[in-house]
Amino acid sequence: MAHTSLKTATPVDLVIVGTGMAGIGLARELRRRGDTRSITLLSADSGDEYSKPLLSTGFGKRLAPEALARQSGEALADELNVTLRANARVAGLDAKARQLTLENGELLAFDRLVLATGARPRAALEVPDALAERFFSVNDLDDYRRFHAALTRGPARVAVIGAGLVGCEFANDLHAGGHRVTLIAPEATPLPRLLPPPLGKALIDAFEAAGIALALHRTVAAITPGEHDDIALTLDDGQTHHVDAVLMATGLAPRIELAQQAGLETQPSGIQVDRYLQTSCERIYALGDAACIDGVNAMYVQPLQASVKALAATLTGEPTRVRLGAWPVIVKTPLLPVVAYPPVEPASHWQVEGEADALAAFAKDKDGQLVGFALTGRAVKRKVELSRAVPALLG
Repeated sequence: MAHTSLKTATPVDLVIVGTGMAGIGLARELRRRGDTRSITLLSADSGDEYSKPLLSTGFGKRLAPEALARQSGEALADELNVTLRANARVAGLDAKARQLTLENGELLAFDRLVLATGARPRAALEVPDALAERFFSVNDLDDYRRFHAALTRGPARVAVIGAGLVGCEFANDLHAGGHRVTLIAPEATPLPRLLPPPLGKALIDAFEAAGIALALHRTVAAITPGEHDDIALTLDDGQTHHVDAVLMATGLAPRIELAQQAGLETQPSGIQVDRYLQTSCERIYALGDAACIDGVNAMYVQPLQASVKALAATLTGEPTRVRLGAWPVIVKTPLLPVVAYPPVEPASHWQVEGEADALAAFAKDKDGQLVGFALTGRAVKRKVELSRAVPALLG
């Protein structure tokens, strides 16, 4: 029988896995409430504090990665009086023993654990090894550093694969930064989860008028080296686009692997938690993009902030249910401003009003109750009025 050496686990009152907006936000809110317990933050990257929504605004503002970082991991640890472990990946979780194993073999014993593991980009294409270094996804500041470094030689030809929220925002931002952008996606119109087709068409018109090339209703059929040290993307209609770099924006999937391995209840939509953000295991919570709250996973800033405040209250002795109001999604596409509050159930019918750069669409249920809306251009000024009329995500 093989024998393994026994290691002593380092005891910690609270371990937070993840240093995105959710993990750091929770630590900061706990300290704001006067919580003095020992906190260890585990970061899979550098641990620097930054605002993830700003990643898709950096090129247009000509911002270097350092300008997006609010402070270093070391400064953050000092500010919050926490232990921050950068580039520390978790290899295993024993929920019953309340113990984490890091990849370096170190053990951490926790009293409370919060999984703020976020979401990862979905893989959508098989990329040849010889071209892999020129394909990017931007999901954190380290990703932005790599992508930014690849585009520092001047205007580049960039293909953005995916016309969802991230794809459209980066297409707009890269264009504003002086790059030649081609947006490729299988959908007929952009932002299909947020906008009905007429409003999606308005965004197409705005992008094309600015000079962004669109190849919609198209998929990538082949990826090969180009003749001039570039990348040849051949689409399913036979057309080939030659580009210098490719940004993959094909959606996000909650990081649930650690929770799955530990036997916590999970679904493809995320780690299942109740309205107090507790998982199926006592003393273990999930927060942010990784968490599915009573069947709802809202990967947006406002729901995350509401969850942070609720969990901080719960962890400091005031059990608080998460309430997610009617917060619309603000899409950062200055070429045509977009605001949307998609209905929980896909709408079979949208009522569209307005024209040109001021379109408004309304989704109603069978009783005529407004359950969602979408706005473009000058119509976005109605977001406050309409947000008061729609039902909350989780009341």
